[in-house]
Amino acid sequence: MVHTRAQTLQQHALISRLAETIKTVWQHQLMVFPYEVPTDLGYVEGNLEGEKLVIQNTCYQTFQFRKLHLELAKVGNTLDILHCVMFPHPCFNLPIFGVDIVAARGNITAAIVDLSPVSSDRTLPDGYVQMLDQLPRYSFTHPRDLPEWGKIFSDFCLFVRPNTPEEERAFLNQVIQYLSLHCQLACEAQSLDTLEARSLILAGQRRYCLQQQKNDKTRRILERAFDKDWAQRYLETMLFDCAPETIPTVLNS
Repeated sequence: MVHTRAQTLQQHALISRLAETIKTVWQHQLMVFPYEVPTDLGYVEGNLEGEKLVIQNTCYQTFQFRKLHLELAKVGNTLDILHCVMFPHPCFNLPIFGVDIVAARGNITAAIVDLSPVSSDRTLPDGYVQMLDQLPRYSFTHPRDLPEWGKIFSDFCLFVRPNTPEEERAFLNQVIQYLSLHCQLACEAQSLDTLEARSLILAGQRRYCLQQQKNDKTRRILERAFDKDWAQRYLETMLFDCAPETIPTVLNS
């Protein structure tokens, strides 16, 4: 395993465009602060079956979110990956925004975006449902089935294999709409007053993380490129960390 200074990754055009768009929306709609990433996990190089694997992580925090995480990964010239999750502070009743894109040899094989509920009844807040219902829907020719562990996703989850440049643009537009709506509603959210309410939200976030850690495809890639212990640490520390309930650091600064 080699750790060097991060370099710009040359990835599939949709992934590159979405990565820049996500960071732009964060900067424009939220007040972002630095987030401390473990020094050995921010930029990582490994080897996957003879091909160079590069992982590059960018993280921030805000008043509403304990962690904004954007991961870009590349395996030689065969695989490009974008992974993004926004973890709210548990003192806010907010869903978890997530988007993933996988491109194999230049073709998008999987693209998913969702605002996943964390409430005890696993439903989105009313404000989200009302606004999501108003968004235009695009009909994709190749919808995909959710994995067995995907019960954490909402009824608004979009999981497809974009088949044309038009469908790629449609997916990108859907992600931007979900992301912008989420940032807007998060900025309007009021902090929960009771420990009981916060505990329920925290339990929902932990459930989300534990289910995501069951993604065997991600785990297998990490284990083959590094080893089982490193893969488990990366899953628990960078990708889906279950944070304890604490007062947001940025609120104390």
